Amino acid sequence: MDIIRVLLADDQALVRAGFATMLSVEDDIEVVGQVTNGREAAAFAAEHDVDVILMDVQMPVMDGIKATELITRAGRGKVIILTTFEREDYLFDAIRSGASGFLLKNAEPEDLIAAVQAVAGGYALLAPEVTVRVIERFARQLDAEGRDAPTSQPSGELQKLLESLTQREKEVLASMATGLSNAELAQKLFLAEATVKSHVSSLLAKIQVRDRVQAVVFAYESGLIRPGE
Repeated sequence: MDIIRVLLADDQALVRAGFATMLSVEDDIEVVGQVTNGREAAAFAAEHDVDVILMDVQMPVMDGIKATELITRAGRGKVIILTTFEREDYLFDAIRSGASGFLLKNAEPEDLIAAVQAVAGGYALLAPEVTVRVIERFARQLDAEGRDAPTSQPSGELQKLLESLTQREKEVLASMATGLSNAELAQKLFLAEATVKSHVSSLLAKIQVRDRVQAVVFAYESGLIRPGE
């Protein structure tokens, strides 16, 4: 059994202790470190083998958004952003910085555990319907502001990456961006679920993104689909 190595980044000791206690009951999860700010999180991830970082947003020295950007750009782990505030601007900033998920601190223990396991497995933390709603709004905001999306790829490079996909992979990506699960994709495209999983893994590698959240952003950014479609 593969062990998921988790780093906790929060400036409140009681919060870190609580998360560590909740996660320690799982045989496949190990808390390998606890830090108090974003700078320490980035440094720890650079020096240790970490799979998932549970990252608070508001911390001293360096906030969680900046730390997430440093960690994900270096490919040093997948980040779940934690916050006590259900604010969409945090979610937008988290996605922009390369986070793989977003979770409120008052989430139930089973939701926290499921989030860690899902992100470690390469899945989006957000429920499909929430992912679509958030990413669509995010895409509109990026379009209105003229900012780059999380892939940070020039438009020409995006088109090259998009063209590297087979027609079937484009169909899978477009359907995935509308919130369909693997099982639903299989039913819609008349494929075996194992075949869908293979297509998803292949297209993630080709478009150079870490997980389904970033793949959905890519689908909008590249023009494969448009907000509201």
